[in-house]
Amino acid sequence: MLTYSYTARNQKTGQKVKAEIEAENERAAGKLLVERGFTPLQIILKTGKPGIGFRNRIGAKDRVIFSRQLSTLINAGLPLLQSLNTVRGQTSNKALKDITSEIITAVEAGSPFAAALSKYPAVFDEVYVSLIAAGEASGKLHASLERLATQQEKDAEVVSKIRGAMIYPGIVLLVLFALIIFMMTTVLPQVENLYRSLPGVKLPFITLWLMGIANFIVHLWWILILVLGAVIFGGRRWLRTPKGKQTLDKIKLRAWPVAPLFKKLYMARFARTASSLIGSGVPMIQMLNTTAEAVGNSQVAASIHRATEQVKGGKTLSESLEGDPNFLDLVPDMIHIGEQSGALEDMMGKVADYYEREVDSQIKSVSTIIEPVLMIIVGIMALIIVAAVLLPIYSLGGKFSAPR
Repeated sequence: MLTYSYTARNQKTGQKVKAEIEAENERAAGKLLVERGFTPLQIILKTGKPGIGFRNRIGAKDRVIFSRQLSTLINAGLPLLQSLNTVRGQTSNKALKDITSEIITAVEAGSPFAAALSKYPAVFDEVYVSLIAAGEASGKLHASLERLATQQEKDAEVVSKIRGAMIYPGIVLLVLFALIIFMMTTVLPQVENLYRSLPGVKLPFITLWLMGIANFIVHLWWILILVLGAVIFGGRRWLRTPKGKQTLDKIKLRAWPVAPLFKKLYMARFARTASSLIGSGVPMIQMLNTTAEAVGNSQVAASIHRATEQVKGGKTLSESLEGDPNFLDLVPDMIHIGEQSGALEDMMGKVADYYEREVDSQIKSVSTIIEPVLMIIVGIMALIIVAAVLLPIYSLGGKFSAPR
Protein backbone atom coordinates (compact mmCIF):
# COMPACT_ATOMS: atom_id res chain seq x y z
CA MET A 1 0.00 0.00 0.00
CA LEU A 2 1.15 3.53 -0.82
CA THR A 3 0.47 6.71 1.12
CA TYR A 4 -1.08 9.72 -0.65
CA SER A 5 -1.59 13.31 0.41
CA TYR A 6 -4.90 14.58 -0.91
CA THR A 7 -7.03 17.68 -1.09
CA ALA A 8 -10.75 16.97 -1.41
CA ARG A 9 -14.11 18.67 -0.95
CA ASN A 10 -16.77 17.26 1.34
CA GLN A 11 -19.80 16.60 -0.86
CA LYS A 12 -22.25 17.45 1.96
CA THR A 13 -20.66 20.52 3.57
CA GLY A 14 -18.53 21.78 0.67
CA GLN A 15 -15.57 22.14 3.04
CA LYS A 16 -12.05 21.52 1.75
CA VAL A 17 -10.11 18.77 3.51
CA LYS A 18 -6.37 18.00 3.43
CA ALA A 19 -5.25 14.63 4.78
CA GLU A 20 -3.58 11.34 3.87
CA ILE A 21 -4.94 8.05 2.58
CA GLU A 22 -3.44 4.63 1.84
CA ALA A 23 -4.27 2.83 -1.40
CA GLU A 24 -2.72 0.58 -4.02
CA ASN A 25 -2.57 3.35 -6.63
CA GLU A 26 -3.84 6.85 -7.40
CA ARG A 27 -7.02 5.61 -9.03
CA ALA A 28 -7.85 3.42 -6.02
CA ALA A 29 -7.23 6.39 -3.69
CA GLY A 30 -9.67 8.51 -5.68
CA LYS A 31 -12.27 5.75 -5.59
CA LEU A 32 -11.95 5.44 -1.81
CA LEU A 33 -12.41 9.18 -1.37
CA VAL A 34 -15.57 9.19 -3.51
CA GLU A 35 -16.95 6.27 -1.48
CA ARG A 36 -16.34 8.27 1.69
CA GLY A 37 -18.28 11.25 0.38
CA PHE A 38 -15.42 13.42 -0.90
CA THR A 39 -14.70 14.94 -4.30
CA PRO A 40 -10.93 14.60 -4.96
CA LEU A 41 -9.21 17.83 -6.01
CA GLN A 42 -5.58 16.73 -5.81
CA ILE A 43 -3.93 13.41 -5.01
CA ILE A 44 -0.13 13.25 -4.65
CA LEU A 45 2.01 10.25 -3.77
CA LYS A 46 4.25 10.86 -0.76
CA THR A 47 7.59 9.98 -2.37
CA GLY A 48 9.27 9.75 1.02
CA LYS A 49 7.14 6.73 1.88
CA PRO A 50 8.51 4.18 -0.60
CA GLY A 51 11.99 5.63 -0.31
CA ILE A 52 12.33 4.99 3.45
CA GLY A 53 15.32 2.86 4.31
CA PHE A 54 18.73 2.60 2.69
CA ARG A 55 17.83 -0.35 0.49
CA ASN A 56 14.85 1.42 -1.06
CA ARG A 57 16.61 4.72 -1.70
CA ILE A 58 16.42 5.78 -5.35
CA GLY A 59 19.92 6.81 -6.31
CA ALA A 60 21.50 8.22 -9.45
CA LYS A 61 22.37 4.71 -10.69
CA ASP A 62 18.70 3.66 -10.52
CA ARG A 63 17.63 6.71 -12.52
CA VAL A 64 20.35 6.11 -15.12
CA ILE A 65 19.26 2.49 -15.63
CA PHE A 66 15.58 3.55 -15.77
CA SER A 67 16.32 6.22 -18.40
CA ARG A 68 18.64 4.05 -20.50
CA GLN A 69 16.30 1.05 -20.56
CA LEU A 70 13.28 3.18 -21.39
CA SER A 71 15.21 4.93 -24.17
CA THR A 72 16.26 1.62 -25.71
CA LEU A 73 12.74 0.18 -25.64
CA ILE A 74 11.10 3.30 -27.12
CA ASN A 75 13.80 3.55 -29.80
CA ALA A 76 13.05 -0.08 -30.70
CA GLY A 77 9.47 0.93 -31.52
CA LEU A 78 7.62 -0.13 -28.35
CA PRO A 79 4.80 2.14 -27.14
CA LEU A 80 5.47 4.20 -24.00
CA LEU A 81 3.11 2.21 -21.76
CA GLN A 82 4.54 -1.13 -22.83
CA SER A 83 8.08 0.21 -22.33
CA LEU A 84 7.21 1.46 -18.83
CA ASN A 85 5.68 -1.90 -17.90
CA THR A 86 8.82 -3.68 -19.11
CA VAL A 87 11.12 -1.34 -17.16
CA ARG A 88 8.98 -1.77 -14.04
CA GLY A 89 9.36 -5.53 -14.29
CA GLN A 90 13.14 -5.28 -14.66
CA THR A 91 13.90 -2.82 -11.84
CA SER A 92 14.99 -4.29 -8.50
CA ASN A 93 14.37 -1.10 -6.50
CA LYS A 94 10.99 -1.41 -4.76
CA ALA A 95 10.52 2.35 -4.38
CA LEU A 96 11.21 2.98 -8.07
CA LYS A 97 8.94 0.06 -9.00
CA ASP A 98 6.08 1.60 -6.97
CA ILE A 99 6.59 5.04 -8.50
CA THR A 100 6.74 3.54 -12.00
CA SER A 101 3.40 1.85 -11.31
CA GLU A 102 1.93 5.24 -10.38
CA ILE A 103 3.36 6.82 -13.53
CA ILE A 104 1.82 4.06 -15.65
CA THR A 105 -1.56 4.67 -14.00
CA ALA A 106 -1.31 8.41 -14.70
CA VAL A 107 -0.29 7.88 -18.35
CA GLU A 108 -3.11 5.38 -18.83
CA ALA A 109 -5.51 8.05 -17.54
CA GLY A 110 -4.32 10.41 -20.27
CA SER A 111 -1.64 12.40 -18.44
CA PRO A 112 1.49 13.38 -20.43
CA PHE A 113 4.59 11.45 -19.40
CA ALA A 114 6.37 14.63 -18.22
CA ALA A 115 3.37 15.64 -16.09
CA ALA A 116 3.29 12.18 -14.50
CA LEU A 117 7.01 12.45 -13.66
CA SER A 118 6.59 15.96 -12.20
CA LYS A 119 4.54 14.52 -9.32
CA TYR A 120 7.76 13.04 -7.91
CA PRO A 121 10.22 15.97 -7.68
CA ALA A 122 12.36 14.11 -5.13
CA VAL A 123 13.13 11.51 -7.83
CA PHE A 124 12.74 13.36 -11.14
CA ASP A 125 13.98 16.94 -10.88
CA GLU A 126 13.08 19.92 -13.05
CA VAL A 127 15.82 19.18 -15.58
CA TYR A 128 14.54 15.64 -16.02
CA VAL A 129 10.93 16.75 -16.47
CA SER A 130 11.90 19.57 -18.89
CA LEU A 131 13.89 17.21 -21.10
CA ILE A 132 11.07 14.67 -21.15
CA ALA A 133 8.53 17.38 -22.02
CA ALA A 134 10.77 18.59 -24.86
CA GLY A 135 11.22 15.01 -26.08
CA GLU A 136 7.47 14.41 -26.10
CA ALA A 137 6.84 17.65 -27.98
CA SER A 138 9.48 16.90 -30.63
CA GLY A 139 8.70 13.20 -30.97
CA LYS A 140 12.24 12.29 -29.86
CA LEU A 141 11.55 10.96 -26.39
CA HIS A 142 14.17 8.20 -26.69
CA ALA A 143 16.86 10.79 -27.50
CA SER A 144 15.91 12.89 -24.47
CA LEU A 145 16.07 9.81 -22.23
CA GLU A 146 19.48 8.92 -23.65
CA ARG A 147 20.73 12.46 -22.96
CA LEU A 148 19.41 12.25 -19.41
CA ALA A 149 21.17 8.96 -18.77
CA THR A 150 24.48 10.32 -20.09
CA GLN A 151 24.17 13.56 -18.12
CA GLN A 152 23.34 11.75 -14.87
CA GLU A 153 26.23 9.34 -15.34
CA LYS A 154 28.73 12.16 -15.83
CA ASP A 155 27.35 14.20 -12.92
CA ALA A 156 27.40 11.17 -10.61
CA GLU A 157 30.96 10.38 -11.67
CA VAL A 158 32.19 13.88 -10.79
CA VAL A 159 30.42 13.89 -7.40
CA SER A 160 31.81 10.41 -6.66
CA LYS A 161 35.36 11.60 -7.33
CA ILE A 162 34.93 14.56 -4.97
CA ARG A 163 33.55 12.36 -2.21
CA GLY A 164 36.32 9.83 -2.74
CA ALA A 165 38.95 12.56 -2.39
CA MET A 166 37.49 13.50 1.02
CA ILE A 167 37.71 9.97 2.44
CA TYR A 168 41.47 10.03 3.19
CA PRO A 169 41.49 13.39 5.05
CA GLY A 170 38.39 12.32 6.96
CA ILE A 171 40.02 9.08 8.13
CA VAL A 172 43.24 10.88 9.14
CA LEU A 173 41.34 13.50 11.15
CA LEU A 174 39.22 10.82 12.84
CA VAL A 175 42.29 8.80 13.86
CA LEU A 176 44.04 11.99 15.05
CA PHE A 177 41.02 12.96 17.15
CA ALA A 178 40.80 9.47 18.68
CA LEU A 179 44.55 9.48 19.47
CA ILE A 180 44.35 12.89 21.15
CA ILE A 181 41.38 11.81 23.27
CA PHE A 182 43.23 8.62 24.28
CA MET A 183 46.41 10.51 25.27
CA MET A 184 44.52 13.15 27.22
CA THR A 185 42.25 10.75 29.08
CA THR A 186 44.78 7.94 29.73
CA VAL A 187 48.38 9.21 29.68
CA LEU A 188 48.01 12.73 31.09
CA PRO A 189 46.01 11.69 34.21
CA GLN A 190 48.85 9.27 35.11
CA VAL A 191 51.40 12.07 34.69
CA GLU A 192 49.26 14.29 36.93
CA ASN A 193 49.09 11.61 39.65
CA LEU A 194 52.87 11.23 39.51
CA TYR A 195 53.53 14.94 39.96
CA ARG A 196 51.00 15.32 42.76
CA SER A 197 52.99 12.85 44.83
CA LEU A 198 56.05 15.11 44.61
CA PRO A 199 56.01 18.13 46.98
CA GLY A 200 56.76 21.60 45.66
CA VAL A 201 56.66 20.68 41.98
CA LYS A 202 55.46 23.49 39.70
CA LEU A 203 54.11 22.20 36.41
CA PRO A 204 54.54 24.10 33.12
CA PHE A 205 51.54 26.01 31.79
CA ILE A 206 51.08 23.72 28.77
CA THR A 207 50.86 20.67 31.05
CA LEU A 208 48.34 22.35 33.37
CA TRP A 209 46.30 23.49 30.38
CA LEU A 210 46.11 20.01 28.82
CA MET A 211 45.37 18.44 32.20
CA GLY A 212 42.48 20.84 32.68
CA ILE A 213 41.08 19.83 29.28
CA ALA A 214 41.63 16.14 30.08
CA ASN A 215 39.78 16.44 33.40
CA PHE A 216 36.93 18.23 31.69
CA ILE A 217 36.65 15.46 29.07
CA VAL A 218 36.78 12.68 31.68
CA HIS A 219 34.31 14.14 34.16
CA LEU A 220 32.08 16.35 32.01
CA TRP A 221 32.07 14.45 28.70
CA TRP A 222 28.27 14.65 28.55
CA ILE A 223 28.46 18.44 28.22
CA LEU A 224 30.69 18.04 25.16
CA ILE A 225 28.20 15.62 23.61
CA LEU A 226 25.29 18.00 24.29
CA VAL A 227 27.17 21.00 22.88
CA LEU A 228 28.35 19.05 19.83
CA GLY A 229 24.83 17.74 19.22
CA ALA A 230 23.35 21.23 19.57
CA VAL A 231 25.94 22.69 17.17
CA ILE A 232 25.31 19.97 14.57
CA PHE A 233 21.53 20.22 14.90
CA GLY A 234 21.54 24.04 14.85
CA GLY A 235 24.05 24.16 12.01
CA ARG A 236 22.02 21.78 9.85
CA ARG A 237 18.83 23.76 10.44
CA TRP A 238 20.59 27.06 9.72
CA LEU A 239 22.08 25.71 6.48
CA ARG A 240 18.55 24.85 5.33
CA THR A 241 17.49 28.49 5.65
CA PRO A 242 17.95 30.80 2.62
CA LYS A 243 20.59 32.85 4.46
CA GLY A 244 22.49 29.77 5.59
CA LYS A 245 22.48 28.27 2.11
CA GLN A 246 23.65 31.55 0.58
CA THR A 247 26.49 31.80 3.10
CA LEU A 248 27.63 28.23 2.40
CA ASP A 249 27.42 28.81 -1.35
CA LYS A 250 29.55 31.96 -1.03
CA ILE A 251 32.17 30.02 0.95
CA LYS A 252 32.27 27.32 -1.73
CA LEU A 253 33.03 29.94 -4.38
CA ARG A 254 35.59 31.94 -2.38
CA ALA A 255 37.34 29.73 0.19
CA TRP A 256 40.80 28.47 -0.77
CA PRO A 257 41.68 25.74 -1.77
CA VAL A 258 38.18 24.41 -2.58
CA ALA A 259 36.88 27.48 -4.47
CA PRO A 260 38.54 26.63 -7.84
CA LEU A 261 37.24 23.07 -7.55
CA PHE A 262 33.64 24.11 -6.88
CA LYS A 263 33.70 26.81 -9.58
CA LYS A 264 34.77 24.28 -12.19
CA LEU A 265 32.19 21.80 -10.91
CA TYR A 266 29.40 24.37 -11.34
CA MET A 267 30.65 25.35 -14.80
CA ALA A 268 30.62 21.69 -15.85
CA ARG A 269 27.12 21.20 -14.43
CA PHE A 270 25.81 24.37 -16.09
CA ALA A 271 27.27 23.49 -19.47
CA ARG A 272 26.21 19.82 -19.38
CA THR A 273 22.63 20.67 -18.39
CA ALA A 274 22.40 23.50 -20.96
CA SER A 275 23.75 21.25 -23.71
CA SER A 276 21.17 18.56 -22.95
CA LEU A 277 18.27 21.04 -22.82
CA ILE A 278 19.29 22.87 -26.00
CA GLY A 279 19.78 19.57 -27.83
CA SER A 280 16.26 18.54 -26.86
CA GLY A 281 14.77 21.73 -28.24
CA VAL A 282 14.02 23.54 -24.96
CA PRO A 283 13.65 27.32 -25.56
CA MET A 284 16.51 29.54 -24.34
CA ILE A 285 14.66 31.25 -21.47
CA GLN A 286 13.23 27.99 -20.14
CA MET A 287 16.66 26.40 -20.50
CA LEU A 288 18.28 29.12 -18.40
CA ASN A 289 15.62 28.98 -15.70
CA THR A 290 15.88 25.19 -15.48
CA THR A 291 19.68 25.27 -15.46
CA ALA A 292 19.66 27.82 -12.64
CA GLU A 293 17.73 25.35 -10.49
CA ALA A 294 19.96 22.43 -11.47
CA VAL A 295 23.38 24.02 -10.94
CA GLY A 296 23.25 23.56 -7.15
CA ASN A 297 24.58 26.94 -5.98
CA SER A 298 22.41 29.96 -5.17
CA GLN A 299 25.14 32.44 -6.18
CA VAL A 300 25.65 30.89 -9.62
CA ALA A 301 21.86 30.55 -9.97
CA ALA A 302 21.47 34.29 -9.25
CA SER A 303 24.01 35.04 -12.00
CA ILE A 304 22.04 32.86 -14.44
CA HIS A 305 18.79 34.63 -13.52
CA ARG A 306 20.46 38.02 -14.12
CA ALA A 307 21.67 36.77 -17.49
CA THR A 308 18.15 35.53 -18.27
CA GLU A 309 16.74 39.02 -17.77
CA GLN A 310 19.39 40.46 -20.10
CA VAL A 311 18.63 37.80 -22.73
CA LYS A 312 14.95 38.79 -22.52
CA GLY A 313 16.08 42.36 -23.20
CA GLY A 314 17.77 41.35 -26.45
CA LYS A 315 21.34 40.55 -25.43
CA THR A 316 23.07 37.30 -26.38
CA LEU A 317 23.81 34.76 -23.68
CA SER A 318 27.57 35.25 -24.02
CA GLU A 319 27.22 39.02 -23.54
CA SER A 320 24.96 38.48 -20.53
CA LEU A 321 27.46 36.18 -18.78
CA GLU A 322 30.62 38.09 -19.72
CA GLY A 323 32.35 39.63 -16.71
CA ASP A 324 30.21 37.82 -14.15
CA PRO A 325 32.47 36.89 -11.18
CA ASN A 326 30.68 33.59 -10.69
CA PHE A 327 31.46 32.40 -14.23
CA LEU A 328 34.91 31.51 -15.50
CA ASP A 329 35.98 33.46 -18.61
CA LEU A 330 36.10 30.41 -20.88
CA VAL A 331 32.34 29.83 -20.58
CA PRO A 332 31.07 33.06 -22.24
CA ASP A 333 33.92 32.85 -24.79
CA MET A 334 32.90 29.34 -25.88
CA ILE A 335 29.20 30.30 -25.84
CA HIS A 336 30.02 33.24 -28.13
CA ILE A 337 31.69 30.88 -30.61
CA GLY A 338 28.69 28.56 -30.44
CA GLU A 339 26.29 31.44 -31.05
CA GLN A 340 28.24 32.62 -34.09
CA SER A 341 28.62 29.15 -35.59
CA GLY A 342 25.10 27.95 -34.76
CA ALA A 343 26.53 25.05 -32.75
CA LEU A 344 25.72 26.17 -29.22
CA GLU A 345 24.81 22.65 -28.09
CA ASP A 346 28.18 21.25 -29.24
CA MET A 347 30.10 24.12 -27.64
CA MET A 348 28.29 23.62 -24.34
CA GLY A 349 29.13 19.93 -24.50
CA LYS A 350 32.81 20.74 -25.09
CA VAL A 351 32.80 23.18 -22.16
CA ALA A 352 31.30 20.47 -19.95
CA ASP A 353 33.90 17.90 -21.07
CA TYR A 354 36.73 20.38 -20.45
CA TYR A 355 35.62 21.35 -16.95
CA GLU A 356 34.88 17.76 -15.96
CA ARG A 357 38.51 16.96 -16.79
CA GLU A 358 39.57 20.08 -14.89
CA VAL A 359 37.55 18.98 -11.85
CA ASP A 360 39.37 15.64 -11.91
CA SER A 361 42.72 17.45 -12.06
CA GLN A 362 41.67 19.91 -9.32
CA ILE A 363 40.66 17.04 -7.03
CA LYS A 364 44.16 15.62 -7.33
CA SER A 365 45.66 19.05 -6.63
CA VAL A 366 43.51 19.58 -3.53
CA SER A 367 44.39 16.09 -2.31
CA THR A 368 48.09 16.90 -2.80
CA ILE A 369 47.69 20.08 -0.73
CA ILE A 370 45.62 18.46 2.02
CA GLU A 371 48.10 15.64 2.74
CA PRO A 372 51.04 17.84 3.89
CA VAL A 373 48.64 20.15 5.77
CA LEU A 374 47.30 17.14 7.68
CA MET A 375 50.83 15.96 8.42
CA ILE A 376 51.70 19.41 9.82
CA ILE A 377 48.57 19.35 12.02
CA VAL A 378 49.43 15.85 13.27
CA GLY A 379 53.00 16.94 13.99
CA ILE A 380 51.92 20.05 15.92
CA MET A 381 49.44 18.11 18.06
CA ALA A 382 52.00 15.40 18.76
CA LEU A 383 54.59 18.06 19.72
CA ILE A 384 52.16 19.72 22.15
CA ILE A 385 51.30 16.44 23.90
CA VAL A 386 54.93 15.29 24.08
CA ALA A 387 55.97 18.69 25.43
CA ALA A 388 53.23 18.51 28.10
CA VAL A 389 54.55 15.12 29.25
CA LEU A 390 58.32 15.66 28.97
CA LEU A 391 58.79 19.26 30.15
CA PRO A 392 57.90 18.41 33.77
CA ILE A 393 60.30 15.45 33.66
CA TYR A 394 63.15 17.70 32.53
CA SER A 395 62.29 20.24 35.24
CA LEU A 396 62.28 17.47 37.86
CA GLY A 397 65.63 16.24 36.63
CA GLY A 398 67.12 19.69 37.06
CA LYS A 399 65.56 20.17 40.51
CA PHE A 400 66.53 16.86 42.12
CA SER A 401 69.93 16.30 40.52
CA ALA A 402 72.70 17.26 42.95
CA PRO A 403 76.21 18.31 41.85
CA ARG A 404 78.95 15.93 42.82
